[in-house]
Amino acid sequence: MAGKSDPTRILILGGGYVGMYTALQLQKKLGRREASVTVVDPQPHMTYQPFLPEAAAGSVEPRHVVAPLRRVLKRCHVITASVTEIKHDDKLVTIENPQSGTETLAYDVLVVALGSVSRLLPIPGLAEEGIGLKTVGEATYLRNHVLAKMDAAANTDDEELRKRLLTFTFVGGGFAGVEALAELEDMARYASRDYQNVSPDDMSWVLVEAAGRVMPEVSEKMGVYVVKALEERGITVYLNTFLKSVEGGHAVLSDGTEFDTDTLVWNAGVKANPVVKNSDLPLDERGRVKASAHMQVEGLPGVWAAGDVAAVPDLSKADEDPAATCAPSAQHAVRQADQLAKNVLATLRGKQTKEYRHAYAGSVAGLGLYKGVADVYGFKAKGFVAWFMHRSYHVSRMPTFNRKMRIVIDWTLAFLFKREAVSMGQIENPRAAFERAAAS
Repeated sequence: MAGKSDPTRILILGGGYVGMYTALQLQKKLGRREASVTVVDPQPHMTYQPFLPEAAAGSVEPRHVVAPLRRVLKRCHVITASVTEIKHDDKLVTIENPQSGTETLAYDVLVVALGSVSRLLPIPGLAEEGIGLKTVGEATYLRNHVLAKMDAAANTDDEELRKRLLTFTFVGGGFAGVEALAELEDMARYASRDYQNVSPDDMSWVLVEAAGRVMPEVSEKMGVYVVKALEERGITVYLNTFLKSVEGGHAVLSDGTEFDTDTLVWNAGVKANPVVKNSDLPLDERGRVKASAHMQVEGLPGVWAAGDVAAVPDLSKADEDPAATCAPSAQHAVRQADQLAKNVLATLRGKQTKEYRHAYAGSVAGLGLYKGVADVYGFKAKGFVAWFMHRSYHVSRMPTFNRKMRIVIDWTLAFLFKREAVSMGQIENPRAAFERAAAS
């Protein structure tokens, strides 16, 4: 325990939206002798996930959609490691780094901002065949993968094999799934100009959604527009349909449809980081840390939680549903971080904390180059206007002026010289050429 004259030790678990933005606010407002802030995350950067589809499509350089934690949090201590155990009774957190091993960190104030992971269902073949789109590595892999499948299809006369190679399947019709599908289809359509024997008509793009509509974040009318816009591009959309199995790349849908595919992108929801199960923190039935509207963990003074890993009451819906909690979205996470930092400061200085309350402002989504949909404060837009709103909003939320400018420059270069649609699949196994040389 820190002594009376020692700075309060604030430990933030997670360097995503909540973790990084909370630390950023604290380092701006805390006195140097008032408290120390330590941030722990497996990656040395924060990933701005709304830009991952554009990174996958080649409109934005992957390095530019991440914010280096050490550069942004200059007054914080950043540790690149994974959290393995939380023991609040002892005020200790166990972390592990593959290079340096296991370490135990003590704290006075704990902020749990571990985020979420993909929510996988027990579907035969999913774990072996699928990939998500939550990291910059997955975005880079998907771009290389799609282009590599086009290369392979261009080099074979086997029609069945070509059909399988050029069938790209996406499961999940939320924002993440629809944007990923739309951006990659747009990229592949553009890239097909360079192939003599692969055209857009040869490719099959499939979206599978278990609900009766896509993008529940926008109005039903706008959701219908999105489906029509996708179908006009030749994309097949299955609603009220779920994936039953995908063993060996053979997809079977609940309506009896079957087809072979070499690409399965899974965006069917998220779940709280399972690390919190290895803790003595109170969890709800969905494995999230129970927190109040002040974002204090129930019954544990000095412990805070927000973002996807936390069950924070959604006060804007309290009249309709008293048990409603904030949805796992970037919009909530960024705003929660701002109030969380203020509440931590207030507690340290003996002041009153405030509840987090945020009325839903609306949503914007990109559907490929110059195409989008927006539903903001009742204003609905489609096409270029919505696409411009999407880009404007998200670049405004990107942390640091440095990253904002790099993304704008990427967009400008892509506009002037078109996007880079080239596969760099060798980065998946960079030692292959060296190993072949050693064996020769």
